[in-house]
Amino acid sequence: MITVEARGEQCPIPVVKTLKVINEMKAADTIETHVDNETAVQNLTKLAESKSFKVKSEKIDDKHFVVTMEAAPAGEAAAEEAAPVCIPDRRGNTVYAFGSNCMGLGNDELGATLMKGFIYAVSQLDELPKTMLFYNGGAKLTVEGSASLEDLKSLQAQGVEILTCGTCLNFYGLSDKLAVGEVTNMYAIVEKLNGASHIVKP
Repeated sequence: MITVEARGEQCPIPVVKTLKVINEMKAADTIETHVDNETAVQNLTKLAESKSFKVKSEKIDDKHFVVTMEAAPAGEAAAEEAAPVCIPDRRGNTVYAFGSNCMGLGNDELGATLMKGFIYAVSQLDELPKTMLFYNGGAKLTVEGSASLEDLKSLQAQGVEILTCGTCLNFYGLSDKLAVGEVTNMYAIVEKLNGASHIVKP
């Protein structure tokens, strides 16, 4: 495991530091780059994908993100192709509101499968939502055991705000099971919805 410390650094420094490590590697290894902003996470993910490396990101707290990539040594040609590129913040001002852990009506098992696919699809959008709100049955999507946790954690690491209704967690007995994002209240939910340019309710 190789650790790259790039907190406090702005684009393109985190990418440059990580690329330098890749170019100096003699054998395949895992690289963990620590940064303090979502844009750096996006830039590092783009770097990893350009080299066909496996990559994942995790938000430790508001100022600490970890991007982990399974990397192979880079030749001179590959190093030239992977010039550092700063990409813009992918978040728009759209708010997604999840009032259920199922998508649509008819069959809950099918609805759960559709919802998992929907959240994954959101994570692949060119423009990500600013905030994702989870209330009532939707609160079950952000707790331990949820099939969508990895996709939600990836979205959070890229700067998407993940908020779950505290009253709803209490009602379902899940207050100590929240696994991604933060607890919120109805006033904050109303504020987020009122301030959004677009609202999507799957």
